Amino acid sequence: MESVGAARPRSRTDRELKYQEERDHDSWDQFPEGEDSSSQESDMGWEEEQAELEYYEKRFRLAEPTFRAAREPKNERQQFEMHRAEVQQVAEVADLESVWEISYTPARFEGVFLRSSLRPFYQQDQIVDVMAQVKGGKEANVYRCKAHASVGVEWIAAKVYRPRQFRNLRNDAMYREGRHLLTAEDGRPQAINPRDDRTARAVNKKSVFGAKVRHTSWLMYEFSALQTLHEAGVPVPRPYGVGDNAILMEYIGDEQMAAPTLHETHLEEDEAGPLFDRTVKSIAVMLENGLAHGDLSAYNILYWEGEIKLIDFPQVIDIHANQSARAVLRRDVERVCQYFRRYGVRSDHRRLADELWERYAAPDPDDLAADLSRVLEVEAEDGEEEEE
Repeated sequence: MESVGAARPRSRTDRELKYQEERDHDSWDQFPEGEDSSSQESDMGWEEEQAELEYYEKRFRLAEPTFRAAREPKNERQQFEMHRAEVQQVAEVADLESVWEISYTPARFEGVFLRSSLRPFYQQDQIVDVMAQVKGGKEANVYRCKAHASVGVEWIAAKVYRPRQFRNLRNDAMYREGRHLLTAEDGRPQAINPRDDRTARAVNKKSVFGAKVRHTSWLMYEFSALQTLHEAGVPVPRPYGVGDNAILMEYIGDEQMAAPTLHETHLEEDEAGPLFDRTVKSIAVMLENGLAHGDLSAYNILYWEGEIKLIDFPQVIDIHANQSARAVLRRDVERVCQYFRRYGVRSDHRRLADELWERYAAPDPDDLAADLSRVLEVEAEDGEEEEE
């Protein structure tokens, strides 16, 4: 009985296998011999189409570059290959013989652009380690770094702008009015030749190159403003260096914590008045140097051990070249007055802003008269030359 019972399913399986072979044979008969060569040609054609598609996507910006999460490795071999690729990528970005090890543990994509942005400062012996992120923002992160012994301080702050694809870009047209494009030359801001039509066209067309120029220029204006204002005595962090994507500046705080903003601080009753006066004086000195902060508020003023430091100057404007300068000043003054009002400091922000403008920013009538006189002299000279 058992042998008969065992033979029946085996017989049924044989029939099924035979039927499957006949069906597969009929299916393969649909394809003529020599299909391998045509299949290779088809594959080559597909690869060519893909290469052409990638070219047009890049040429006409049909697809923005993005970071994609790596797939999970299926086995130890793939895991090893992925790890080796990551190490090689970091080493290439750092452009060092060995990977620059830092104490701070960055997020997956943060690590690559962090090392890349801070590489010049590491190679120039300005920083030796990145210890912690002390501030995260929409456009930039700030890190506490261990300074090189040659710098003369223990800690130094690195403001690293986010990659453009991660930045929440605001409408910065108002702030860019009256600005010349700046680039970085040997770690210093340098104006781009206004006759450089190629760069101007790239910026206007918002090409990849143009976006990079605008990004660098935005950064250079912040560093340049810090230099000017620090030398003028305005309480701002001392600038130490600048790169294509980061600024090194004085670190305000200690090893346990960075200095909080005024918005995060509760002042003593006897502190508010003097700090308000210090802030107003800082605005006045900025105006004397032809600048307005552009985004001044309790969020952009640090407080540490009874003193203040004004920060975040990428949107700084030239008050003599920007038509919105006076309106921007009024907004800055209004925000400052609103904060100190909670501590009983009463001030009419409209009148204060107008007084500051008239005293420190408005053009001198004598200077205007001299300029007009010079213009008339030049026009008269040109008229005499035409008559001759």
